Amino acid sequence: MSVTYNDFVIRFANVNGSGSASANGMFAKALFRMGIPVATRNIFPSNIQGLPTWFEVRVSAKGYLGRREGVDIMVAMNAETFGEDVASLKPGGYLFYDNTKPLASEFHRSDIHEIGVPIAQLLLPEFTDPKQRGLFKNITYLGVLTALLNIEFDVITGMVSKQYKGKDDLIEPNIRAMEIGRRYAFDYLDCPLPLQVKRLDALGDKIMTDGNTAAALGSVYGGASVCAWYPITPSTSVVESFERYCNQLRRDKATGKSKFAIVQAEDELSAIGVVIGAGWNGARSFTATSGPGLSLMSEFLGLAYFAEIPAVLWDIQRSGPSTGMPTRTQQSDVLSAAYASHGDTRHVVLFPSTPRECFDFAADALDLADRLQTPILVLSDLELGMNDSLSEPFDWDDSRAYDRGKVLDARALDEIGRFGRYLDVDGDGIGYRTYPGTHPSKGAFFTRGTSRDEYAAYTESPAAYQRNMERLLKKWRTASALVPKAEVVSNGRRNGVLYFGTTALPMPEALDNLAEEGIELDTCRVRAFPFGEEVEKFVREHEQVFVVEQNRDGQMRQLLVNELQVDPARLVPVLYYAGLSISANEIQSQIANYYSVNRISRMTEVKS
Repeated sequence: MSVTYNDFVIRFANVNGSGSASANGMFAKALFRMGIPVATRNIFPSNIQGLPTWFEVRVSAKGYLGRREGVDIMVAMNAETFGEDVASLKPGGYLFYDNTKPLASEFHRSDIHEIGVPIAQLLLPEFTDPKQRGLFKNITYLGVLTALLNIEFDVITGMVSKQYKGKDDLIEPNIRAMEIGRRYAFDYLDCPLPLQVKRLDALGDKIMTDGNTAAALGSVYGGASVCAWYPITPSTSVVESFERYCNQLRRDKATGKSKFAIVQAEDELSAIGVVIGAGWNGARSFTATSGPGLSLMSEFLGLAYFAEIPAVLWDIQRSGPSTGMPTRTQQSDVLSAAYASHGDTRHVVLFPSTPRECFDFAADALDLADRLQTPILVLSDLELGMNDSLSEPFDWDDSRAYDRGKVLDARALDEIGRFGRYLDVDGDGIGYRTYPGTHPSKGAFFTRGTSRDEYAAYTESPAAYQRNMERLLKKWRTASALVPKAEVVSNGRRNGVLYFGTTALPMPEALDNLAEEGIELDTCRVRAFPFGEEVEKFVREHEQVFVVEQNRDGQMRQLLVNELQVDPARLVPVLYYAGLSISANEIQSQIANYYSVNRISRMTEVKS
């Protein structure tokens, strides 16, 4: 029998609120602890309980973390979606189900393997409480899977003990339920399957976490002391994690007094108003929201841009427009973030791709906000924010000093003549500012959203207004040299591919698959807007650049055309916007199809 190790997709189909999340999470973490690269995707409904939910685990010895089309093993525990779940299996795949009741004839497929386990029947004599039987159903199928896939059993049981530490009365029955499933599998099923796991040493020092947690911890390390927010999926866990870490790290050990403030505002507009007010007073502050919240915050973002007040906004993108699909992922806020507010407004936007970058960019965004005296928007999404993923470990230099930018203290005010809040002294477009109460008689100014001169005095002078707008444009050019540079790999190939954010996850696999078809591409991962010189150079040096993004309208492509003034025909859209994350198969298919339709020669053809 030919055995495939550490290369499959398994999907768990459950009912939301059934307690399956902990069992499914333990499955993924057990493989992680065996040194096997895994990536998880929790596909859940936007209600509290009762609707279908799926949990998918990509297992890849090669370290591919992006979504892959097709399911190899389906753990089908939801009668409502059973037909859909069976249909999603690849030919040759394995259907795992509870056969306490016989499988209906319409669900049989001749090209898959059926694995029936009478889970409900097995639990009936072991647990008298119906609620317990419902909950232990999940842990029982986990026990079966340990036998079928050759998972080290002591790893799983150790996780149960750790998860329920402090609730010791739950440890024994959970392990017993797992053993029931495992024993049944060895007694009645062919174990293990030809799809198996085997301990690897492929992870090094990598950790497993989600982007929202990483963003919260990075904000703490980056010096944020004020957070204001209004709850919205999928950003809520950013603030919940920030509060948890602040309670651990931001309390005075002697007095227990908090050194942070978290405000749950009445709406998103109020939340960003609090953040801007705190930034104006010198506190490092941020908010977290999603697309609908960004829409509501646009007016205040315009104020902060024009009045030049630091603020950080995390946008964990989801499917829109309007309410859209609140628990599905997308990259559809690119344009609304870049140009939020009316008038001539441009905002600095960062695009993290990994939890490590969420951690790093959280601190960098706070530095950039202070240095540039402007809002900084960080565009993550549900795929990155709420799913556990492999990541490089976080690193922090304790000697790192926060960049507070151009802030005058009382001594500096005494040494200068007339203070001009919006005066460009250094030629970089950034004026000097003061904190309230810095000096008894100097450095005060009126902060306004209306037109003013270099000394913050109200004016409707056309010349003064134009000077101010041109200075803001100069500051924008300064920002292009301060934001994270794009990652470019250029080997002189004719065509390239440009991507950002979570489209980076499937890209290594897509590039490998394309190379097997004779299509080799240079790559550019954009990490920030404004675009650096390296992005413009990459676009202009390639005949065609495929722009991969998860939205309908090609928003990143539009931004590139608008900002770089390049021929739109050079930029070929590769789009996916169905609410799941784009797969390597989708990227490969669209690019290969473009080559075929346009009769572009491939490397294999050139070599032959």
